[in-house]
Amino acid sequence: MHETVTPTGLPEAAPLHAAPPKLCLLIVAHNAAKTLPSVLERISKAFYPRISTVVVCDDASQDSTRLVALRYGQLSADLKLTVIRNERELGYGGSQKVGFRLAIDQGLDILVLLRGDGGCAPECLEQMIAPLESGQSDVALGSRMMVGGAARPGGTPPLAYPGNRVLTAFENRVLGTHLSELHSGFRAYSVKALAAIPFERNSDDFRFDIQILLQLLHAGKRIVEVPVSAYHGSEVSHVSGFTHAARVSTDVLRYWGAKRGLFADSVVEVGREYGLKEGEGGSHTVVLRWLEQIPPARVLDLGCSGGRLAERMRGGGHWVTGVDLFDLPGVRERVDRFVVADLDRGLPAGLDDDGPYDVVVAADVLEHLRAPERLLAQIRPVMAPGGTLIVSVPNISHWYSRGRIALGLFDYDQRGILDKTHVRFFTRRSLLRLLQRSGFKVLRLEATGLPLEVLTHGTGQLARAARAADRAVVGLRPTLFGYQFVCQCEISMVASSARDETG
Repeated sequence: MHETVTPTGLPEAAPLHAAPPKLCLLIVAHNAAKTLPSVLERISKAFYPRISTVVVCDDASQDSTRLVALRYGQLSADLKLTVIRNERELGYGGSQKVGFRLAIDQGLDILVLLRGDGGCAPECLEQMIAPLESGQSDVALGSRMMVGGAARPGGTPPLAYPGNRVLTAFENRVLGTHLSELHSGFRAYSVKALAAIPFERNSDDFRFDIQILLQLLHAGKRIVEVPVSAYHGSEVSHVSGFTHAARVSTDVLRYWGAKRGLFADSVVEVGREYGLKEGEGGSHTVVLRWLEQIPPARVLDLGCSGGRLAERMRGGGHWVTGVDLFDLPGVRERVDRFVVADLDRGLPAGLDDDGPYDVVVAADVLEHLRAPERLLAQIRPVMAPGGTLIVSVPNISHWYSRGRIALGLFDYDQRGILDKTHVRFFTRRSLLRLLQRSGFKVLRLEATGLPLEVLTHGTGQLARAARAADRAVVGLRPTLFGYQFVCQCEISMVASSARDETG
């Protein structure tokens, strides 16, 4: 048995397992000292050997929830129990985030969510995990509505049953799903599926459950339902049914609108497609020119967006795995394999299945990451010996951004160097320093000019003169006139030696 304390600021279908999957039961508990023992007792002792860990996440309870959990762990040595106590109340969704992150970091395979107030049915654990163990789904929802009348014997309040049915019908209509219950808190998740979505961006309250389903649906994860018994927990009473329904309906409608370009603030970021920068001297033109000098290779395209650049790579004979946060229309047809992942949290699991990679392309990616050095450190192990890394970033020291700052007009734009989605800015010097510190040796660097094709669509004499002048000044002083920097790198011998020595 273990106890940990969380800091106050914590923010494809599962394959068949050769060995039994590592199973985590996550019990979210708040002021549940009276009900938690019953929840733990209802876990069948015959099921104990299949459980890798039971995590009780005590959400800063005012009662003795933590002590009750610790005592139960002492008395039940066969149950591998970990108690987590949040230093401050993080909420129902916030506590799930803590447990999900623990499961991901510990390399577990399946996570089953239970509630400390008894609102789920541990008796149904075997049925819940069966679809994930067999590889038939990524998520299983315990549904009280699949069998007529099953929701009522467990103590569901009279208005909760029809309210749940109406809300689920509305959400099915908007989302195009056919689920009997979208608001069950009894769930089994593939941990690999959780790692592929940005769940930490969700609400910390009860809306978390619908928001994570929207993210899973958007990521193309398979969801099945399992009929379960109903137990109504006391935690639900703290939430106004009408207020909750209004909030989750808003989330569903925002998601629907974001997919159609009507809203930009959905809980699931639908994203925009970044076009191919194929103008004369554009960064993608440079990337493709360099790739033409490499025999057909295995390429990892990080931040592939809609796959336009990857499509050109494949046209050159390369085999391309694309990774992006957004599953944009057409991207899966333009790459050989597509993986949904938030690169701000690092490389997703499973990339080794296609590796090692001869070429890794991070075109216009690093400026979107809060910790680009973490991604660069994770890239090295997936590269083949003698592999190539190609990176492009905008130049914050370009005359345009310098002038904006000098005039006190600094603000974000929809596109370009000051794109509103950029969180890191680079000069040539800071980029080279970052790559060197991350264990890469820069073989060549090229500065690109302004994207004049956006401003001058013609091919007349004036357009040609503007391009020639831009090329000339970029060549004379790239740090001032270079719009982007493109680097070709290899793993430095120093980094390789250090890695070999450390095993």
